Amino acid sequence: MSLDLSHLDALLVEPSPTQQRIIRELVATAGLLRVREAGSMSEALERMREKAPDVVISALYLPDADGTDLVRAMRDTPALQHVAFVLVSSETRPQALDPVRQSGVCGILPKPFSGLQLQRVLLATLDYLGDGAANDDDAEYDAMRVLLVDDSANARRFMRRVLESVGFVDIVEAEDGRSAVDLLDRTLFDLVVTDYNMPEMDGRALVEYVRQQSWQASVPILMVTSESDMGRLAAVEQAGVSGICDKPFEPAMLRGLLKGALQQRAA
Repeated sequence: MSLDLSHLDALLVEPSPTQQRIIRELVATAGLLRVREAGSMSEALERMREKAPDVVISALYLPDADGTDLVRAMRDTPALQHVAFVLVSSETRPQALDPVRQSGVCGILPKPFSGLQLQRVLLATLDYLGDGAANDDDAEYDAMRVLLVDDSANARRFMRRVLESVGFVDIVEAEDGRSAVDLLDRTLFDLVVTDYNMPEMDGRALVEYVRQQSWQASVPILMVTSESDMGRLAAVEQAGVSGICDKPFEPAMLRGLLKGALQQRAA
């Protein structure tokens, strides 16, 4: 698939000059040509104050902070809240990556990454920015009401943006499962999108409540989570979730899950 990235402004945040050169060459090959560079979080924020980029591509470990601190600072700054963020890291430990996933990122690229991995993340970035390919099915989503459940405000903001890019307009937010139950008791929803790990009532308990006690027990439920414990995920599937996808989740993946979930409901 050909990606038109030539109009995007990117900021590459990487302390190593060698890695800067390698990544810059790879993204240029993919079509991303307008790239500024920064070697630290403070320098990156200074560059963004000068001009907000469309996308930030950042290493996880920086001299004065880390990628998690950078994306959180961006999400706390109104002018930068919707700037796409892509992490590049050789880190694999969940405890190191989960805070970044929860902050709202378009993708996580390993070091080294392949052209196919880069293409997938850049496609998700275009979709997030509203520059992705149009979808013939989008029109049906604008009449649907969605309940979005996540205890992280940054994650909700990111997921709302992705849902809007697919075509949803009526999106109601809840900060945990207990708040979601209150909304489900009095409001009709066409779709529930929920996190797994939340205080008060987690995603599994929410799914079980909807399927066993709610008056709208057949509503499709998609779980978006960084949870990697296969036993827990299997329990969620058994509880009746309609689909599970990883954080960060991509518009293309969301469309596929939605199509399956809504067809299942109509059957």
